[in-house]
Amino acid sequence: MTNTSGLTRRHLLASTAVAVAGLHSAMSATSNAGEDVPGTFDEKKQPWIDAHSHIWTTDLAKYPLRNNQTVEVLAPRSFTDRELMAIAEPEGVGRVVLIQHHPHHGFDNSYLIDTWKKHPDRFRIVGQIDDGKTGVDKLMKSMLLTGVTGFRIGPREDQPNWHTSDGMQLMWKTAAETRQSMCCLIGPDNLAELDAMCVKYPETPVVVDHFARIGVSGQVVESDLNSLCKLSAHKTVKVKISAYYALGKKSPPHHDLVPMIKRLLEAFGSDRLMWASDSPYQIMEPNNYSASIRLIRDHIDFVTPDERLNLLQKTAASTFFFV
Repeated sequence: MTNTSGLTRRHLLASTAVAVAGLHSAMSATSNAGEDVPGTFDEKKQPWIDAHSHIWTTDLAKYPLRNNQTVEVLAPRSFTDRELMAIAEPEGVGRVVLIQHHPHHGFDNSYLIDTWKKHPDRFRIVGQIDDGKTGVDKLMKSMLLTGVTGFRIGPREDQPNWHTSDGMQLMWKTAAETRQSMCCLIGPDNLAELDAMCVKYPETPVVVDHFARIGVSGQVVESDLNSLCKLSAHKTVKVKISAYYALGKKSPPHHDLVPMIKRLLEAFGSDRLMWASDSPYQIMEPNNYSASIRLIRDHIDFVTPDERLNLLQKTAASTFFFV
């Protein structure tokens, strides 16, 4: 999940190419029954919210990949909203927060926005914008009208100083007004930087993606976990307990991650934690979607029914589905 960890998504995808091909065939067979995701859903049958999934399409004529990449970079080759919901709905998931995938589409959020337009009851978007351009505040406000209730930020190879630009400062200031979350794809080394931003902008809603990648090395480092728990002092900070395929033992049933989840629950409370799959990466063998949600829905035994509801629905609903 991070270039510095030795486990990049490119390496992960390369090592599971055969599994992906079989998985895509299975998903296509499952989803051929309908042309699209149903327009409405039954919240009683599908109450849960997946707070983090990527989607993409092979229709590069309409949605070209950044830097003229070809369809061969996509793995699985296709993972549309229909294919996502074909695996999510059987697990009781009726709504999903779609995450703009910079490696594939850069700052072009059009595919996710068009998906939201088809199903505004089912989807919300964490988009991306170029904070190096002028008018990011106006762009944020206009995108709120198209289902974008958060923005993915964090260091990239071309932007190591991810939090310092004038545009980023304006984004944080604007988000305090619009309630669009600053969704941080960061590692443990960035937690001190995030802490400083939270001090500077105490009203800005913040979501830390994927446990801040703690455990990507295979071990949950206590000092890293302490740093993440320290952020609970900022009342606007929430954490996604997600991406189990990349953390700890990196394989089902993911029970080795339970102690970290319990620590975060004690620090943040259930109303500031939310489950997410990080599909389609979570569905590559030996991992699968069902194992991801089962860890929270069926396994952990230290939460009340109301706390479990927060983890699987209410936190994500209040964070991303507020409009």
